[in-house]
Amino acid sequence: MLKEFREFAIKGNVVDMAVGIIVGAAFTTVVKSLVDDLFMPLVGLLLGNVDFTDKFILLREGKSAGPYATLKIAKEAGAVVLSYGQFVNAIVSFLIVSFALFLVVRWVNKLRTPAEAPAPTTRPCPFCTSEIALGATRCPHCTSEVVAAK
Repeated sequence: MLKEFREFAIKGNVVDMAVGIIVGAAFTTVVKSLVDDLFMPLVGLLLGNVDFTDKFILLREGKSAGPYATLKIAKEAGAVVLSYGQFVNAIVSFLIVSFALFLVVRWVNKLRTPAEAPAPTTRPCPFCTSEIALGATRCPHCTSEVVAAK
């Protein structure tokens, strides 16, 4: 059983999957930074200096009374909040990761598509079914006369 497990673990599919998960985690970190540090500030600027990371709805005040200037302060005070700004950031991150994954899969599928088959250079002899050149007028195997293909 140990030998079977070792063969399973060493096979290419398991190793490929592990590499994919590790690269995916690193890619997610890059995309999160892209969204939080580059994309969302631009969106906030276009919408009038709105910072989505600190957008929340206060459901119940914490130990110290509000108003709370930031989400961090509200959470430190023990307030119950709905962090819809972080949810918007997560949706944008998901869309970017999904689109990037779509592009990668599309590229891989194009690589997998077989190239057009080359034009045939031979054809079967109608008498003995051996392969003969397209322009041959006599089969080299059975010596029958054949009509040259055009």
